[in-house]
Amino acid sequence: MESSLYEPKTLQEAIVYFADQTNCLEYLVARRPEWKTGVICPRCGSTKVGFLKKQLRWQCSVRHPRRQFSIKVGTIFEDSPLGLDKWLPAVWLLHNSKNGISSCEIAKALGVTQKTAWFMLHRIRLAQQNKRGGGKLGGEVEVDETFIGGKARNMHAAKRAEKIQGRGAEGKEIVFGMVERGGKVVTGHVDSRKRKTLEPLIREHVEAGAAIFSDELKSYDGLSDDYKHAVINHAVEYVNGNIHTNTMENFWSLLKRGLKGTYISVEPFHLFRYLDEQAWRYNYRNMDDAARFNIGVEGDRWQAPYLQTTDRQDRNPGNRNAVLNGRAAGSGRLDLSLRPAPMRIGIDLLAVGPFAPHYQRMRNSQKLP
Repeated sequence: MESSLYEPKTLQEAIVYFADQTNCLEYLVARRPEWKTGVICPRCGSTKVGFLKKQLRWQCSVRHPRRQFSIKVGTIFEDSPLGLDKWLPAVWLLHNSKNGISSCEIAKALGVTQKTAWFMLHRIRLAQQNKRGGGKLGGEVEVDETFIGGKARNMHAAKRAEKIQGRGAEGKEIVFGMVERGGKVVTGHVDSRKRKTLEPLIREHVEAGAAIFSDELKSYDGLSDDYKHAVINHAVEYVNGNIHTNTMENFWSLLKRGLKGTYISVEPFHLFRYLDEQAWRYNYRNMDDAARFNIGVEGDRWQAPYLQTTDRQDRNPGNRNAVLNGRAAGSGRLDLSLRPAPMRIGIDLLAVGPFAPHYQRMRNSQKLP
């Protein structure tokens, strides 16, 4: 089949164009990196494949299990019964909504359930976990940290007594970020603001000799040996010539506007996914919607599709330091090498929960296996 280089320029054009499954197929084939010279079998790597026009999939000429494959194989779309006519508009909406878009809005716009929309958004966020390329941050770099959590004055008295155990940031989640002025941002979920936590992350992601601007937090005191470190005292002023952290504060403003205004409530063990999402949009902020969508689709593969979106190890604060290790914005707390067994959806699920007594009676009467 022929590949298409057509690119929708607006959301309206995207919805109309991707309503045709053939258009979806041609669009993705043209942008799949490993298929630049032709479609290859994802199982054996053979280039001898034939296109099954009625099924909109390919079949490998080499005999082996699972010879037939679709464009979804090896992408975040794999194993999803949803058509690309729903997936691609969802990708467009998440990539180009400055403050994010909730699963309820996606569900209403695409005609799917909220749970399905939530699943789709988390898979798209997985593709936004950008493996950082192009070296470390350099030039002028701002570093800062912020706290994510509800305000005490907005809580019921009982909830306030439960959540607020101390002063200031007690009970909130800590997010650390670094941004190159005029460049990209690196951000992640950390377990503390101590020097032993923040300094290794700075040294890992910022090249030696760069100018670093920070607030007066003592955790940054050891940076002067390898960096040109300047401090702004926020108790006195927020800007002193070229010394400020306003670029990083701008990113925190975008992040919190999305978390508070769009998503309302985010679990701590999912927080790094929302950081990935906002960092990805920020890093491609100078593109128009069409170009940003195209970059996003080219990156969507392009990750392992098996995602445990409620990985309970994320609850452990000790794992938060992994968030920034070896990447720009997320991806540290998922073991993508593990492929979970497919969920069994059948009568056995009735053996637990509120239907268990009824199921047992039916089983005893030999009406069920």
